Amino acid sequence: MATMPTPDRATSVDLGTGASPSSPTPAFSPLYQQIKALILQSLQAGEWKPSTAIPSEMELAARYKVSQGTVRKAIDELAAEHLLVRRQGKGTFVATHAEHHVQYRFLKLIPDNGDPNSEGPAQRRIIDCKRSRATADVARALALRTGDAVLQVRRVLSFSAVPTILEDLWLPATPFKGLTAERLTHYDGPMYALFETEFGVRMVRAEERIRAVLPDAEQAALLQIPLQTPLLSVERIASTYNDTPMELRRGLYLTSTHYYRNALN
Repeated sequence: MATMPTPDRATSVDLGTGASPSSPTPAFSPLYQQIKALILQSLQAGEWKPSTAIPSEMELAARYKVSQGTVRKAIDELAAEHLLVRRQGKGTFVATHAEHHVQYRFLKLIPDNGDPNSEGPAQRRIIDCKRSRATADVARALALRTGDAVLQVRRVLSFSAVPTILEDLWLPATPFKGLTAERLTHYDGPMYALFETEFGVRMVRAEERIRAVLPDAEQAALLQIPLQTPLLSVERIASTYNDTPMELRRGLYLTSTHYYRNALN
């Protein structure tokens, strides 16, 4: 008689209807990690859209032929990684950058008074949005080939009418076909919410490098500051599911009235 896999057994899941036969599944990882990988595959495939509910733990347990405890542990990890959101009495939902608590998960520049809501949303000015060819460093960051098509965006973010952040972004051209300066200008929400809702690209994690720099003449002019003003340089590579890089962002932050906050848990 066949036995039901237990949460502690390192075994392989019968994919059934849970994933396509070609989807790789680790054969010797803990069972809940295999279920986590299958749920991630469904998220990446767009089976469950941002802000919508995923099936219940009972339904997922039946789908993957495992216990509810195994499913719960997989969902707990995905919730801790901000990919899913539990809502008491309502279920579990796919996280979205359109939600306020997610909007500032990457952007951590906080006014000196400590309240990120005190200034209201940033005023955005799109300087440029153009198609170009990836240089060697951009291609390396985005896992492309040198010369591949990319979209290059430059914008200035102001708080209380004071230019505070200058950002240069590079995006792979194919997933973001149709992105224009006009589209960026007229979208009211955060940029990652635009990527998510209109291009189906959800940024789920990022790696940042931070250093202190001085601006060049063009950067100083855009931020309306003297050339010798120290700035915080933040280079970020943001990735979607399966750690696929989708954005290289280089930001210069004026910190005379703001600070960069990083909460370590």
